[in-house]
Amino acid sequence: MRNRWEEAKRFDGPLDECVYGSRLLGSDPALVLHGGGNTSVKTVETDVFGRSVDTLWVKGSGWDLATIEAAGFAPLDLHRTRELARLPELSDTAMMRELRRSLLDPTAPNPSVESILHAVIPDPAVQHSHADAIVAITNTARGAEAIREALSGIVVVPYVMPGFLLARACLEVLERDRDADTVGMVLLNHGIFTWGETTRVAYDRMIDLVGAAEEYLARFRPEPPAPPPPSPFDPVAFAELRTEVSSAAGRPMIVTRRADERSRAFAARPDLARVATRGPATPDHVLWTKRIPLVGRDVARYVEEYAAYFERNRDGRDLTRLDPAPRVIVDPELGVVTVGVDAAASDRVGDIYAHTIWVIESAEALGGYEALGEREIFDVEYWELEQAKLARFGGHRAFTGEVALVTGAASGIGRACATALLEAGAAVVGVDVAEEVEDVVSGPAYLGVVADLTDREATVAAVDAAVERFGGIDMLVAAAGAFPSSSPIAEFDEAAWRRGMEVNAEALARLFGIVHPFLARAPRGGRVVVVGSKNVPAPGPGAVAYSASKAAANQVVRVAALEWAADGIRVNTVHPDAVFDTGLWTEALIAERAARYGMTPEEYKTRNLLGTEITSARVAELVVALLGEAFAATTGAQVPIDGGNERVI
Repeated sequence: MRNRWEEAKRFDGPLDECVYGSRLLGSDPALVLHGGGNTSVKTVETDVFGRSVDTLWVKGSGWDLATIEAAGFAPLDLHRTRELARLPELSDTAMMRELRRSLLDPTAPNPSVESILHAVIPDPAVQHSHADAIVAITNTARGAEAIREALSGIVVVPYVMPGFLLARACLEVLERDRDADTVGMVLLNHGIFTWGETTRVAYDRMIDLVGAAEEYLARFRPEPPAPPPPSPFDPVAFAELRTEVSSAAGRPMIVTRRADERSRAFAARPDLARVATRGPATPDHVLWTKRIPLVGRDVARYVEEYAAYFERNRDGRDLTRLDPAPRVIVDPELGVVTVGVDAAASDRVGDIYAHTIWVIESAEALGGYEALGEREIFDVEYWELEQAKLARFGGHRAFTGEVALVTGAASGIGRACATALLEAGAAVVGVDVAEEVEDVVSGPAYLGVVADLTDREATVAAVDAAVERFGGIDMLVAAAGAFPSSSPIAEFDEAAWRRGMEVNAEALARLFGIVHPFLARAPRGGRVVVVGSKNVPAPGPGAVAYSASKAAANQVVRVAALEWAADGIRVNTVHPDAVFDTGLWTEALIAERAARYGMTPEEYKTRNLLGTEITSARVAELVVALLGEAFAATTGAQVPIDGGNERVI
């Protein structure tokens, strides 16, 4: 465990130092994952009356330690917050209400559910993490004994659910067992707290204690087993698995395969069903991973067992059952598969489970991995305060959980369609011959693939990459195309003709054939929009190769609409005209064409019946609309977007 504190770092007060230390803690995934952990610092502030107020600055709920700012800390009246721990009882709802009443700034975020615990620790600076090494040691049959062997200067607290009861339990242990040498507190099956006069001291102690735990584990942990070779990937079977998972969840889900060496080795364990189904590394992981993964691919059985788990533990309480779909699937052939309402959620599950694998393997080396019982896990999974936290992630937009493949995504209309679909919540795979397609946007919801769609193998590889990353393909936007050099028919250009047909018609038909099995398995029905051209209904002189190839593509679309309706796939076309913000046009070329007609460039751009400019973004808006629910009963349509063209009308 490396200490990353910069020796020369200077701070503008204790809160600024706490922000820095929090970010160090939060940016190390071996300590904190995706919003976990919390920190605090105690200061003396001056109120509007000039009076000194002892203040607890504690991480606000919903903030991530890796990126937290000063605004992410909630200032609380320290003495009032500390007094709450002396109450004989306090419900979760009452606790949060009282914490809000203790706020010194009404605009501050909700304080952490562990605020009272931070308050009862007398030291000025406190850090809390769910360090893998600590959790690995305590998730064993002799966890309390082992953690005392591994670490010195700590007190140990048996597992108690976070909130008021945990604060009370910690206060009792601190008052009974703490002495001058105590620098930290381990919560069994949960994590570790450290403290000090400054955040620097608390952070140093965190690194030292976690480092000692890692050294202890290294004495027992064997070399990781060699993984089996990767199994052949069947994308259609994987898409079918996603369909089953989405059906269980009641909504489209993103499903991601992870076949790295550690995932393959874990999935190949002969005792997989035994070790993988004991529960999460820490209770709060249940919000993302559910209590146990699905081992194998029997989704229906997992759903039945989840329903039974819910009934066993609800004890007649008025609870609404969460969806029963698995969030982690461990399969000897697939490796580890993660599931989320969107790509970010699926990746979050993947990160958590990668660390869970490490914890399980380490605990097994100490004599056997043992998580908390299912009742304790259930209580966290259905804890009102944690459900409120989960609700802040993965907001539902029109295409949340769905996957769109967009060709020609590096520029122009294709790029605009890709970004519009991302804004609508879809995961997007952009495909283009240009390398710029890899950098259209950054983030987990986008995958850029460089591929020449006139090459069958490259096309298959691009589609397979989309399915492996996101689980399937729900929508296809075919915007890739070529405008071959113009010439009159009397000067027929065979190369231009072949190029137009190859790119605009043949590659499209090939792509349709490759993508069809995935569109047919789309949870909400497959959808296709092809970007055609005004030249289909109204060709122009000199563009025979382009016009004929686009007309051929249009026939591909019409036949697909006829053939695929029985599969619930709808196929439509948009016919743009005069879209000048694409790579085909430069300012010089626009000016030249405008001058030829005796127009200004602005007049040339709007030479249609409505006098409006057609942009890539406007075309993308129409494409997104055609993919949406408003056009759920429409297929085989050809929709012009040209501002009104007399020849088309």
